[in-house]
Amino acid sequence: MAEKRMKICLAASSGGHLTQLLKVKDVWQGYEVFCVSSAAIVREKLERFGRTYIVNECNRKHPVKSLRVLFQCLSISVKERPSVVISTGAAPGILMCLTARLFSAKIVWLDSIANTERLSMSGRMVRPFAGLMLSQWPDVAAKYKDVEYAGAVI
Repeated sequence: MAEKRMKICLAASSGGHLTQLLKVKDVWQGYEVFCVSSAAIVREKLERFGRTYIVNECNRKHPVKSLRVLFQCLSISVKERPSVVISTGAAPGILMCLTARLFSAKIVWLDSIANTERLSMSGRMVRPFAGLMLSQWPDVAAKYKDVEYAGAVI
């Protein structure tokens, strides 16, 4: 019987979240990868890693937009069936983690370096179902029993 190859989803809003995610690109070398982000301007940059999906931008202040992105992420999860999602957030990253988890994907969350006092709201939302939670600040990681510090990426 053929061994199932691990498929990794990289999910991050465009801008700083995506920049931080791409700083750890060595992690997914050699694996099948696809990307999910929120701005068409980053499509070309991401396509060098694998298939790329652009979802709408959303946040908690716009629940209708968030619902639309939830359905976009669900459609991607059904089509791609990732083994692992690696995300730095924000809202589109959460929604990709959530929908992929419905299909048993493992979740790796790297919280943004901008969060120096506590986990981001996105990180706190993903934390209950993440397999690995990372903070880029040792003091933040120390505040949570299931959050690890493995260094900063920026």
